[in-house]
Amino acid sequence: MTALKRTPLYPLYADYPGARCIDFGGWDLPVQFSGIQKEHEAVRERAGLFDVSHMGEFNVTGAGAESFLQHVTTNDVSQLEDGQAQYTLMCYPDGGVVDDLLVYKRSSDSYMLVVNASNIEKDWEWLLQHKPADLHMENVSDQTALLALQGPVAAEIISGAADRDVASLSSFRFHEHVGLFGASALVSRTGYTGEDGFEIYCRAEDAPQIWQGLMRAGEAHGLVPTGLGARDTLRFEAKLPLYGQELSSTISPLEAGLGFFVKLNKSPFIGQEALLAQKEQGTPRKLVGLEMLDRGIPRSHYPVFAGDAQIGEVTTGTQSPTLKRNLGLALIDSRFAELGTQVEVEIRGKRLQAEIIKAPFYKRTK
Repeated sequence: MTALKRTPLYPLYADYPGARCIDFGGWDLPVQFSGIQKEHEAVRERAGLFDVSHMGEFNVTGAGAESFLQHVTTNDVSQLEDGQAQYTLMCYPDGGVVDDLLVYKRSSDSYMLVVNASNIEKDWEWLLQHKPADLHMENVSDQTALLALQGPVAAEIISGAADRDVASLSSFRFHEHVGLFGASALVSRTGYTGEDGFEIYCRAEDAPQIWQGLMRAGEAHGLVPTGLGARDTLRFEAKLPLYGQELSSTISPLEAGLGFFVKLNKSPFIGQEALLAQKEQGTPRKLVGLEMLDRGIPRSHYPVFAGDAQIGEVTTGTQSPTLKRNLGLALIDSRFAELGTQVEVEIRGKRLQAEIIKAPFYKRTK
């Protein structure tokens, strides 16, 4: 049996008696520290600190870096300024998704890609297949740790600790070489919770001192350590996709409602022709929000029916901690995607009534 991978922060989990770890894609990661509901509410109302060091980081450098990334991603990298990040996707020629990722532009010939942990090896091989010979790529995932400080008071917490003015960063902007508790970090105003917040990239060996420093700095603000359970419920309420559920090799960005991040008019990129055809013909499936009318919680892969016909399945579902309603995201036949449409979700062998509703379910007030 292969041993589970552990992040540089794993030894600190012992400081929290309520921490419970699970196997998450081969990683030994905390699903919770004090309880998913408590942690979820803390991020919505105050702040939470996540260990997301399992994510992958690749450096791409060389004169052709921009044109390479234009070719392998769906968004328009040419629009990035130095110090700016961008959400984007890599697609197969048929329009299915290799992965969704962030691109950080350091300079015209230097970028950092941040990819999903479960896709690190696959993404690396995919990029190598398409990389020009004169371009340099380095997988720095093992040397890099990532902390996410998220919530309404995140800016207040980090501004008191950083040696640069990171609180004035706009969304999807970043500073490098930020001093934090005796270490240096790249700090970006990004996150995966639907709240304001920051992601902090640092050397693996510096992660414990930054984590402990932030927890001390945030104590008076109600900062709590937060696990994967709340990370999932938070991103779900904000309709932020999870690869393997809302996105996959068989689900296109357009089906997932991510057309904004697919620039079909830019220079040629992998998957462009297939996605253009989808745009012109209309996608046969659509990702929608649904709310249970009968008592029951929709879970991933539960089938969705209209009459006797199965029209799709739930991708993610739970009882929303913020809204206290049983909600789901589902990929269904586009003909049934109109708001207010009544459908049925099969839960433990019973078909229960549900209704198509608007998503995201939660948007923060700025």
